[in-house]
Amino acid sequence: MSKTLEDLVTRRFQDVTVTEAGHINTAEFLEAAEGVVKLFDILESAAFYPVKTDMTANIKKVREKSLSNPSDPTVYDTLQKIITAEAKEGDRTATQGLLWLKRGLELTAMALKRSLENQKETLSDSFTEAYNKTLKQYHGFIVKKMFGVAMMACPDRETFYKKIGGDKEGAHEQLLAWVNALQGLLNELNIFYASGAFDKGL
Repeated sequence: MSKTLEDLVTRRFQDVTVTEAGHINTAEFLEAAEGVVKLFDILESAAFYPVKTDMTANIKKVREKSLSNPSDPTVYDTLQKIITAEAKEGDRTATQGLLWLKRGLELTAMALKRSLENQKETLSDSFTEAYNKTLKQYHGFIVKKMFGVAMMACPDRETFYKKIGGDKEGAHEQLLAWVNALQGLLNELNIFYASGAFDKGL
């Protein structure tokens, strides 16, 4: 029996710790983000290969930074601490990695939310519209063309939701809660990046 997203995700976005100040636990966020990569693996569609590859590389960049001071694990235990520290250090590798990871997650969140709320819309249309409103503005002509072709290769709705367990009772609500929780975390990151212009030059 093939495994669904629910079987493979080790941490939901709803379970990521956020402080009262809106600071996001680094290890938990990255673990939850890997669930999105697993989602793309389950689908086995070439459409998502560029996003999946980019996300995996950027998760690695942020994780390496978070583990770079083993003598004091609290130094980089929130995403905001990493961004702040790198702004002072000058090397913003993890800040850039997180920025692009955030953008890829924004594409995913917007596409899935559109798809869940518009039952008659094809998956290709949902992802194309989400791409147009998220990643497209950061891509050059060649990459835009590549993504345009890739989004058209999305599987049909029935296949997609069956593979991620979306045909089970209550699955629609669970997926929507997962997506909404992800969007909430992304909103916190957007606010923080904007507060210090931490994305400038990246």
